[in-house]
Amino acid sequence: MKIEHIGIAVKELNNSIPLFEQLLNSPCYKTEDVVSEGVKTAFFQAGDAKIELLEATNDSSPISKFIVKKGEGMHHIAFEVENIAAEMKRLTALGFELLNEQPKNGADNKLVCFLHPKTTNGVLIEICQEKK
Repeated sequence: MKIEHIGIAVKELNNSIPLFEQLLNSPCYKTEDVVSEGVKTAFFQAGDAKIELLEATNDSSPISKFIVKKGEGMHHIAFEVENIAAEMKRLTALGFELLNEQPKNGADNKLVCFLHPKTTNGVLIEICQEKK
């Protein structure tokens, strides 16, 4: 596994994209709507990993709920895996609680699955695999 990206919940991409372009000295290379999750994303390359900014597009979005509860900030860490189905099975066997039983379509051409923070020391973990 390697760190694929770090997800950061933000209130407004229009304000956050210029901030992170300055911070990282790198342009936002892609924005994308993930309708199924109620988010709009913006991506930045940061060395071998990426930074993903997430803005809620509706009040029932997980990002909207996160910001109401905790404010803007780090939302998740994503690890890239070779075979998401096998990794989900392995993690379940070890006692990790998955938030989705099947891989879901995510941003940036990925299949994704999230692990419940109560089983990962309070950190929301995403595992992801490039769609083939």
